[in-house]
Amino acid sequence: MKTITRSDIAEKIYEEIGISRKDAGDILDLMIGEIREQLIQGNDVKLSSFGTLMLRRKNPRIGRNPKTGVEATISARTVISFKPSQIMRKSINK
Repeated sequence: MKTITRSDIAEKIYEEIGISRKDAGDILDLMIGEIREQLIQGNDVKLSSFGTLMLRRKNPRIGRNPKTGVEATISARTVISFKPSQIMRKSINK
């Protein structure tokens, strides 16, 4: 299984649209930046036919160091979760 990188996606944009590699990278950076900004503002990001990026608040809890067994408090935090769309699920499970 291969990992696709940011530069792989920019290269695909370059090949499909025919714009320069720099412009393709700039477009990708703009898209990622906008998604990041919306998440920072507390908004969910829904991309139709792909899925939804949602913010979830996790409460503090007690965890355990797996090596030593020592208990530690895991602080409250916000995490990003991804829920794929039905179209994405169906295309992956073919």
